[in-house]
Amino acid sequence: MRYGWFLFAVIILALPLAEARGQSKATNASAAASSVQPGTGGYDPLLDLPPLPQGKTTLVGGTVHSIDQIRNRLTVQPFGGQTMKIFFDERTHIYRDGVPSTQLVIRKGERVYVDTMLDGAKVFARNIRVVTGPQAADARGQITRNDAASGRITVQDELSAQPVSFRVTPATVVKGSSGSSTVSQLQPGSLVTVKFSPERGNHDVAQEISVIAAPGSMFTFYGKITYLNMSTRTLAVANESDKKTYDIKFTPTAVDPQMLGEGKLVLVKARFNGTGYTADNIQFMKAASQ
Repeated sequence: MRYGWFLFAVIILALPLAEARGQSKATNASAAASSVQPGTGGYDPLLDLPPLPQGKTTLVGGTVHSIDQIRNRLTVQPFGGQTMKIFFDERTHIYRDGVPSTQLVIRKGERVYVDTMLDGAKVFARNIRVVTGPQAADARGQITRNDAASGRITVQDELSAQPVSFRVTPATVVKGSSGSSTVSQLQPGSLVTVKFSPERGNHDVAQEISVIAAPGSMFTFYGKITYLNMSTRTLAVANESDKKTYDIKFTPTAVDPQMLGEGKLVLVKARFNGTGYTADNIQFMKAASQ
C-alpha cells in the first residue's frame, strides 16, 4: 500500500516537468520557424527563388530551335554555331521587341538574343530578347577589310561568327572615341558597332559606325575583378562606367600576380592591340564605404 502511494506521488510530480519540457520544445520550434521573416533579407530555400548566379555574362544570338514550356528550357541555334540548351525561370527577364513579356511569347524560328550565365553545370538565361519586325539591325565586331575603292567595309560579327559586308555612303555617320571621325580612320583590327537599315534596297548601307577601340588606343577600366586565370594571365573586370565586362591580359610588370583576387576593386590602364586588351598598369582601390 505504501509503495502504491509512493508511485502515485512520483507521477504527480513528473507531470509539471513533462509539460514544461513540451512547452520548451514548442517554443524552440516556433523560434526556428520564425527565424526567416519576409522583408528581413533572410533566404528561405522553401519559398524563395535562389539568387542569380555570379560571374561573367555572355551574349548569345541566334534563332529558337525549340522551347519546352514545362521544363523551362530553350534550345537556341546560334548564328554559325551548334545548338545550345539554355534554362530559364522566374528570375529571367523576357522582352519582345523591347516590351517586357513572358515566356509564352517565345516561338520556334524567331530571332533571340540571350544574356547567359553559368549556373553550376547549366547555362542560365538572365535576359531573353525576342526581336521581330523590320527594325534597324546592329552588328558588332572587328574590321577585317576597308576597301576604299568600292566603299565597302567587312566586319567579323561577334554574334554570327560570320563576316558582314556593308557599304559606306556620304550619309554614313562615323563616330570615334573623341567624337566625329572619318571612314579613312576605320582601320583593320578596330572594334566597331554598326547600325544599318534592313529596308529593301538599303539593307547593306551603314547608317552609323561607332569605333569602340582602334589598335594602339589606351583605355581605363574601373571595377571589380570577376574572373581570374593565373595560367593564361587573364582577368575580367566589370567596368562600372558602361556596365560591361572586359577580359584583360596582364604581365608581372603591370602588377604583382600574388595581389590579384576575384572581388578586388581595381583601376586598370590597358592598351588595345587589335586582338584584345593588355594592362599597362593595375592599381588596387578601396571601396567608398571603406
